[in-house]
Amino acid sequence: MDSQEITQETETDPRPWLRIRELAEAGAWPELRELLEELDEPDRVYAAARLPAELLAAMLEELARGDAASLLGLLPSSQAATAIEEVEPGAMAEILEVLPSDERADLLAQVGSQELSAILAEAGLDTSEATRTLLQYPPDTAGGLMATELFAVDESSTIGDVIREVRGNRHFTDFQIQYIYVVSAEHILRGVLQLRTLVVASPERPISGLMIRDPISVPTSCPMTTLEEIFDRHAFLGVPVVDEQGVLLGVVHRSAVEEASAESAQADHMKSLGIASGEELRSMPVWLRSRRRLSWLSVNIVLNIAAASVIAVYQETLQAAIALAVFLPMISDMSGCSGNQAVAVSLRELSLGVLRPNEFLRVWRKEALLGVINGIALGVLIGVVAAVWQGSGVLGFVVGGALALNTLVAVSIGGTVPLLIRRLGQDPALASGPVLTTVTDMCGFFLALSFATLALDALRV
Repeated sequence: MDSQEITQETETDPRPWLRIRELAEAGAWPELRELLEELDEPDRVYAAARLPAELLAAMLEELARGDAASLLGLLPSSQAATAIEEVEPGAMAEILEVLPSDERADLLAQVGSQELSAILAEAGLDTSEATRTLLQYPPDTAGGLMATELFAVDESSTIGDVIREVRGNRHFTDFQIQYIYVVSAEHILRGVLQLRTLVVASPERPISGLMIRDPISVPTSCPMTTLEEIFDRHAFLGVPVVDEQGVLLGVVHRSAVEEASAESAQADHMKSLGIASGEELRSMPVWLRSRRRLSWLSVNIVLNIAAASVIAVYQETLQAAIALAVFLPMISDMSGCSGNQAVAVSLRELSLGVLRPNEFLRVWRKEALLGVINGIALGVLIGVVAAVWQGSGVLGFVVGGALALNTLVAVSIGGTVPLLIRRLGQDPALASGPVLTTVTDMCGFFLALSFATLALDALRV
């Protein structure tokens, strides 16, 4: 098959990934490489994601190392890790050599220890040592996010020396030489030299008089929230990372922090929906996906039975005032929405470090005031609707009062439960939702049905 035929088939076939799978299964690697070149990036990623792990691994081995590395970096991390484990260790080591150190460490962080050791054993000594060093840091710290590729020169250098050094290291990217780090003989960070300084300064001038001294730097343990604050305050492209003695270890890129922050927010959202293990893809084995989801849903069944039992206790009241059944889901849902807003704020403040797990009273006071205001507003609104619709002011008071009180309960729980769960050492993003839903349902049903029981004679009229 020549390139013209491939191009024509790609243009007419709305699903070129099917052709890619056929070529991969047939081992027609030259044709597959040509077809991939004809596709744009989203189609290449989509096609690769649809391949079984063994075919994806085989394709990665046959692609040019740079193309394979680029494709791995675009795949979901769990799928990339599965493919890496299937690739022959020597070939995988060559592919990873192309990637920056931080991206390489991110990919290998999810690979099994046995496969990791085999890959690093095939890699070059510098790559292996740098990767092992980065993997020892927590992923949400400066050490875990930093890249070890940077441009550093000795503090005794002149501008001319630095220019020659830059010209002799063309493998560095434009970003890696935006900031030239000035270090001592012991590699201790002394300052930063901006690239534009090289253009205007005389070659004979020593850089010690032109560099920015005592630049902002962070330790390897610096949390991601602090890094976010630094990049919010300053228009830096990167921040140097140093050890306790001030030795320059690497640089954290702004883009790496932004990407990690987005992934963290997405993971919290997935956990709040019951995807306990974070990333889930439909290419995963169905039994694995089922087991992960059921671990959360089965607990929710028990919690919902507890909420439903409240209705069972008030069956007679509900039969006598059947119009109330229309409003019970509304009371539960509106209160749950209010509570989820409080949960979201608490989770955000905990992640930013501006809230501590022991600040129950402060959080409750703030949320209770908000709950009273919003509860009254929502209660009046739904109460008027109920009264006009059914022509019963009593029903309006019952429904509106229940929603007002339940909103107060919901925001109080939503604001404080994440703190309690964090203090117990559990993940608040995963557990807060079920607790909030159950309690707001039970309280909403109890309040509405209790008020209706007290006013049952008036509701019958």
